[in-house]
Amino acid sequence: MAAMRVEVVYATRGSLDAVAVELPAGATVRDALVAARMKEQGAALGIFGRRVAPETPLADGDRVEIYRPLLADAKEQRRRRAKARRR
Repeated sequence: MAAMRVEVVYATRGSLDAVAVELPAGATVRDALVAARMKEQGAALGIFGRRVAPETPLADGDRVEIYRPLLADAKEQRRRRAKARRR
């Protein structure tokens, strides 16, 4: 069974944690998180910007991304700014 390399990434405001891991063929996003010692904690997950489930199988060279929750809804922020300009 061939091994594959994937990168697991979690970005915060001030830093970026990126860990390259080697996994067996057929590994899933959850397997990559365990190998990288990163916790999903119910966070949204993705591969190259596309949301995926933890059970999603990986391919060699994938970049697993752990998305942090948004601090503010972008649509709501735009509505507030537009409303303030109308005044």
